[in-house]
Amino acid sequence: MKNFIHFLRHEIRVIAFSPASYVAGVLFLLLMGLIYWTILKSFTLAPQEDTPATQFFRVFWIPAFFVVPLLTMRSIAEERRLGTLQNLLTTPTNPFVVVLAKFVAIYLFYLFLWACTLAFPLLTAEMTSVDQAKIILFDPASLLGGFLFVALSGTLFISLGVFCSSLTRSQLVAGMLTFTGLFLLIAGSRLLLEVPLPESGPLETVSGLFQYLQTFEHLLDFSAGIIDSRPFVYYLSGTLLFFIFSVILVERKA
Repeated sequence: MKNFIHFLRHEIRVIAFSPASYVAGVLFLLLMGLIYWTILKSFTLAPQEDTPATQFFRVFWIPAFFVVPLLTMRSIAEERRLGTLQNLLTTPTNPFVVVLAKFVAIYLFYLFLWACTLAFPLLTAEMTSVDQAKIILFDPASLLGGFLFVALSGTLFISLGVFCSSLTRSQLVAGMLTFTGLFLLIAGSRLLLEVPLPESGPLETVSGLFQYLQTFEHLLDFSAGIIDSRPFVYYLSGTLLFFIFSVILVERKA
C-alpha cells in the first residue's frame, strides 16, 4: 500500500508538470465551452426537447478521442523508451502497483477536467434571473447521470489507453492505437447495428450483444436517470481486462 501511494504521488506530479496535460486541459475546456455555447444558442433559436446538460454529455466522444490519447500515450511508452521502466521494476514493487498508480493518476485528472465543466451550467444559471431557466440550465438529474456515465466509461477509456501505451515505445504510436481503439469502442459498436441480422434464431443472441455494447444508449439511459447494472458490468469488466493485459505486458517487456 505504501508503494502504491508513493507511485501515485509521483504520477500525479508527473501529470501536473507535463506540458501534454496542460495542452489537453486547455483544448478540452475550450472545446467543451464552445460546444456548450452552441447548445445554449440553439435553445434561443427553437424549443428543445432535452436539457442543455443532456445535449452537452451527448458529445462526450469528441473530447475522449483526443484527451484520452494525450493523457495516456506517455504512461508506459515513455518509461520504456527512456529505459526507466526496467529500473523502476527493480525496486521493491511490482508491475501491478506501477500500472495501477499510472491508471489512477490519469483517471483522476480526467475526472478533474470533466468536473471543471460544471462551471458552464453554474455560470449561466447565475447569469439569468428567470427561475424556470435556472432549473433547465442546472438540472441535477441530467448532470448527475451524465457525470456518472463519464466516470464509468472513463475507466474503460483510460485502461485502454494505458494498455496501448504498454504495447510500444513510441508515444505517437500509442496515441494512434488509443484513438483507433476508442473509435472501435464508441463508433464501431454503433456501426454493428447496421449489420442485418435475423430477429429470431441462433443469431438473435448476437443481435442482443450488439445492442448491449451501445455506448450512446448507455449515455441516454444515465442522463434520463435510468441506472442499469449491465453497463457497470460492461465497462468495469473491460477495464479489468485491459488492466490485466497491461500488467502482463509491463512484466514481460520491462
